[in-house]
Amino acid sequence: MSYKIAVGSSDGVNIDLKFGQIEKFLIFEIDENIVLKEERFFDLSRETDCNAGCGGGGCSGRGGGCSGPEEVSAKVELIKDCRAIVAKKIGFQAQKQLEKRAIAVFDVEYTIEEALTKISNYYSKIDKGEKFVRV
Repeated sequence: MSYKIAVGSSDGVNIDLKFGQIEKFLIFEIDENIVLKEERFFDLSRETDCNAGCGGGGCSGRGGGCSGPEEVSAKVELIKDCRAIVAKKIGFQAQKQLEKRAIAVFDVEYTIEEALTKISNYYSKIDKGEKFVRV
């Protein structure tokens, strides 16, 4: 059984972006191997209801969007077919919306290879009904 995992990375090697910073999700397909299948882009500068209500500069004043519920919802929608998301940090609002979609949240600081290897081993055991013992 194959599944997809979305990853937030600025360099394609390390998991180094917080959920709110992600402009491009790296989508990996996991089966017997771990393969980068695609990149999905999120435009942080796009006009949202929140941006319009805040003078176009975003509610945070950073000019990079609201980082509010509308932005979180749009990002969650972008990865709705993924089993999990891996990022440096994922805030409470995003975690709740991801949980509603049954998307697992892993906030870690590893290389992509290390994280996906550990996660795929975990899911392999879970999917086979084996007990998972942390070492």
